[in-house]
Amino acid sequence: EVSQRHISFLETGRSRPSREMVLHLGRTLEVPLREQNVLLTAAGHAAAYTETALEDLGGIRSAIDAMLDAHEPNMAIVLDRRWNVVAANQAATRFTAWAFPELPDWLEPPPNLMRLMFHPDGLRSRMAAWEHSAAPLLRRLERDAATFPTDAVLHRLLAEVRAYPDIDGLEGPSDDPSAGDLLVTTTYVVEDHPVSLFTTIAVIGDAHDVTLAELRIETFWPADRRSADRWTAAFGR
Repeated sequence: EVSQRHISFLETGRSRPSREMVLHLGRTLEVPLREQNVLLTAAGHAAAYTETALEDLGGIRSAIDAMLDAHEPNMAIVLDRRWNVVAANQAATRFTAWAFPELPDWLEPPPNLMRLMFHPDGLRSRMAAWEHSAAPLLRRLERDAATFPTDAVLHRLLAEVRAYPDIDGLEGPSDDPSAGDLLVTTTYVVEDHPVSLFTTIAVIGDAHDVTLAELRIETFWPADRRSADRWTAAFGR
């Protein structure tokens, strides 16, 4: 419900957008809340959305913690937009202790999931067919970097990952899935046995806070009964 002429004037700088127009365009184009704040500031208006620290979210943080606990004995983690693990359940803690008996220097808190997956001394040494899982994950990082063009830290993370060994071959589209594959799974080798997992991602609905809008709750599930039994035996309570 905005004229093409007015949109053209905004694009060329002949007209200055009102606060309501910036928010309207942001909602219509599904621009992330953080970037909507950037647009508002660039247009000379105050930011519209708050950014609350995770520990100050009160009841919402309690609900997130309840979700993590309820997913035991399987892993569940909370990620921010930069792929930092900002919360995790005990299963994820036990898995990390198994993968890294001594925490390396590059795994400084908060641990970053992309470094965990792509660093040459990271989880890839514990995985079977690492490339199978790494290729789609790299594309997710690339999409996030495109979604947040003003986030220098996220773009540095992408550049860091691309500089790791064996990444060049992951740049293109992954191979066509073999017949019968329903989704991409990640397979770890635990006590010489394969344990295959897939993930689901939940977000906070209708968030009006930048932090809440960017949180992703990633839950890990065994891909088959044998993997479920082996996971529980190794990392269960």
